[in-house]
Amino acid sequence: MSFSLAIVGRPNVGKSTLFNRLVGKRLALVDDQPGVTRDLREGAARLGDLRFTVIDTAGLENETDDSLPARMRRLTERAVDMADICLFLIDARAGVLPDDEVFAEILRKRARHVILAANKAEGNAADAGVIEAYGLGLGEPLRLSAEHGEGMNELYSVLLPLSETFAARAAAEAPETEVDLTEADTQEDDEGPPLPTAAKPLQIAVVGRPNAGKSTLVNAILGEDRLLTGPEAGITRDAISVQMDWGGVPMRIFDTAGMRKRAKVQEKLEKLSVSDGIRAVRFAEVVIVLLDAAIPFEVQDLKIADLAEREGRAVVVAVNKWDVEENKQDKLRWLREQFELVLPQLRGAPLVTVSARTGRGLDKLQAAVMQAWQTWNARVPTGQLNRWLEAMVARHPPPAPQGRRIKLRYMTQAKTRPPGFVVMCSHPDKLPESYTRYLVNGLREDFDLPGTPIRLTMRGQGDKNPYKGRREKKPGALGKHLGKLQKKKD
Repeated sequence: MSFSLAIVGRPNVGKSTLFNRLVGKRLALVDDQPGVTRDLREGAARLGDLRFTVIDTAGLENETDDSLPARMRRLTERAVDMADICLFLIDARAGVLPDDEVFAEILRKRARHVILAANKAEGNAADAGVIEAYGLGLGEPLRLSAEHGEGMNELYSVLLPLSETFAARAAAEAPETEVDLTEADTQEDDEGPPLPTAAKPLQIAVVGRPNAGKSTLVNAILGEDRLLTGPEAGITRDAISVQMDWGGVPMRIFDTAGMRKRAKVQEKLEKLSVSDGIRAVRFAEVVIVLLDAAIPFEVQDLKIADLAEREGRAVVVAVNKWDVEENKQDKLRWLREQFELVLPQLRGAPLVTVSARTGRGLDKLQAAVMQAWQTWNARVPTGQLNRWLEAMVARHPPPAPQGRRIKLRYMTQAKTRPPGFVVMCSHPDKLPESYTRYLVNGLREDFDLPGTPIRLTMRGQGDKNPYKGRREKKPGALGKHLGKLQKKKD
């Protein structure tokens, strides 16, 4: 990426729509109501042969106190300071408003390069607003329609000469990515799976109920106030991803919107936010389920953890706000007992206490994430599996429904991430679920696979006769005649 472009402007002028247009995907939530975007969202943009980083920002509000709009404004101003180019959007149909004039003055003082664009400029109704934009003193405005894709060629013409000034800097600073691996590079050895790289970082999703402290935790990991936080529940709406080195390991961390009970999710916007969080879980490798120490293991917490397990992701349970807990030892003992009781499918998963506000416990959390990731990638040799299976069957033979004894003949590991095993047996459809759980629990305990989802499939060996079940074909007239001749010879 040769340069970064921040899209700024008042609420509801079409910033997120333009962001989605430039990245070619519906990454940012879009709705008619103002103030949907609250965090900074980065994406890889493509415009002709230009490749650059585009940043979607919260709508600039003319607030300077400690309210939520004021904090959103400070975060947007930070994006202005960071970006190489600022694209200042106004609503051509609404014309230039007093807030537009205030923010134009801010951009003149703080931004390196400013491009003025009048969005929603399709049709004659926008002509007056485009003419008014000249009065902002930021040069000739571009006529855009982010929704319909109009004006993209004009935007390209303005960005092209600016991009050339950043090309040399980008070549010097760009990390090595998309590294081609040979077959030898991908071979697993006794030391475990290949570690994450900058090209393929470890993907982590932080999920939980609203106001559990997810954004504060991500900020503490980053060591800076990158994400918007505050006492209000539901501040985060998009699933925001940030890339960093955590403990020397390249990681991409997704901060997600708080997931409430389905019955309480009524607004269209919140439904979109929850869907965005579920997508983040599906794209993650390790899911950190963040609990509030004051009210842990609520029904919604259990549903979120169960979602991560059903999606086959490694799970780490982190209990936040531990700094304000008084009886820490008794509470920790109770948490571990409850965890084993209410989430048996994740038995042995790491449970870590942290304080996102003070940063305590983050080193233990990072170690737990790596432990869960290693277990998620674990592979067990076939020889060990079959010796183990023989011992398990000898200790507790499978049942014999209707007098038919079920034989477990062979076992192998078919997949990793998460570990998946296949057992070849007779009558797999008659093997009860309780016996499958017996084998899964044994795998978890004997091969040190705590917490990670384990997939165990029972498969019948089938019949080796390829003609079994086929309808016998009667011989024709020629076949009958040849048969008679053969009998005479005999």
